Amino acid sequence: LLGTSIARPLIAKRQIEIARMVGADAVCHGATGKGNDQVRFELGYYALEPDIRVIAPWREWAFKSREHLLDFAEKHQIPIAKDKRGEAPFSVDANLLHSSSEGKVLEDPSVEAPEFVHQRTLSPEDAPDVATVITVGFEKGDPVSINGEAMSPATLLTALNQYGHDNGIGRLDLVENRFVGMKSRGVYETPGGTILLAAHRGIESITLDGGAMHLKDELAVKYAHLIYNGFWFSPEREMLQAAIDHSQAKVSGTVRVKLYKGNATVIGRESGNSLYDQELVTFEDGAVAYDQKDAAGFIKLNALRLRVLGKRDARDRG
Repeated sequence: LLGTSIARPLIAKRQIEIARMVGADAVCHGATGKGNDQVRFELGYYALEPDIRVIAPWREWAFKSREHLLDFAEKHQIPIAKDKRGEAPFSVDANLLHSSSEGKVLEDPSVEAPEFVHQRTLSPEDAPDVATVITVGFEKGDPVSINGEAMSPATLLTALNQYGHDNGIGRLDLVENRFVGMKSRGVYETPGGTILLAAHRGIESITLDGGAMHLKDELAVKYAHLIYNGFWFSPEREMLQAAIDHSQAKVSGTVRVKLYKGNATVIGRESGNSLYDQELVTFEDGAVAYDQKDAAGFIKLNALRLRVLGKRDARDRG
């Protein structure tokens, strides 16, 4: 769920702000020369401060691997934090939205990730045997409450992270295609974000028009690619943002979500802006605004080109 890539433009923006405050003519990042983050950071820097100088040690010094770097640290008495097994750590990125782990024991994609790699969630097998049901409130597409209690974005996501942790929700073992061209295996955990995605789609399902919803799903893929590849500050991302923001004007209401052993399942949704009309969809008496006989003409019109094609193919066979 783009937990790493969506954080990079925020970091880059703050770095440029600090550079301006202190009069610096350069900024620095610790991303390797093989990954996506170098691209994300630097596209952000250059968009905000076109003439800034970028210092990227991993691309400039003689070290070719993490092992070389760790050897250097050991020889020069530079302390390096150890992981839970007393070894040099695998690569971990963490923020309020997610944690991701790469390298070391995860480099062979055929081998199951050991349990100690996981940072944010219980194993689904160890999660409670009783489901937890929560209600998430939305206003104009933004989550604003849990179980009726209004919360700030950070407080709400923190609470959802705990619900996700306790119920083993949000784990993903992924082989991704890096922007620089190689494949990479990682273990991602986005407990609160996974619950939020399910809940948000739940409220959209009754408040968004079908055509708008389908278009938004198409735009979401393009939007995700832009963020993944580091183009947060691009005009096309801002254009898409305006369209998506417009789509959320009526996305308000509440969603009930059942959390159980790795799953976040929508079990109810309500909204004063709902487009769901029970009179129209019922199989019982009702639906005075819908005449089922109208469907015959609708089907024939949509079938017209298929019938024309079918007649041509029949002539060709004959």
